[in-house]
Amino acid sequence: MYRLAFAAVMLSSSAFAQVSTLAATDGKNALGTVPCASGGAPLDNCHAELRHHDDGTTTLAVSLGGGEVRSIYFTDGVPSSSSSPAKISHETRGDLTVIFIDPDEVYEIPTAALKRQ
Repeated sequence: MYRLAFAAVMLSSSAFAQVSTLAATDGKNALGTVPCASGGAPLDNCHAELRHHDDGTTTLAVSLGGGEVRSIYFTDGVPSSSSSPAKISHETRGDLTVIFIDPDEVYEIPTAALKRQ
């Protein structure tokens, strides 16, 4: 049931639905794409995996190309840190959580996807 709810949340977001390619889910984890950008480039689709952990935290792992993966860690649906030593911040825009990692990384994910079901 969680798998269907998660897929529906990810696909129902207007911004995410335009670019999502949800490939698989096992009820806790989902594979697909998220809008992301770095180096001043426009938003593009980046392969990603969203993992909900038993302790209530969530990890978003995003492929940045060239073998690099950015992990973003969430506590109670709020981004708290990342695999980068740079400053992380976020804002909510409608039903999206937009994550900024200095100096120029941007990630968008539906806020509802970050909540435990």
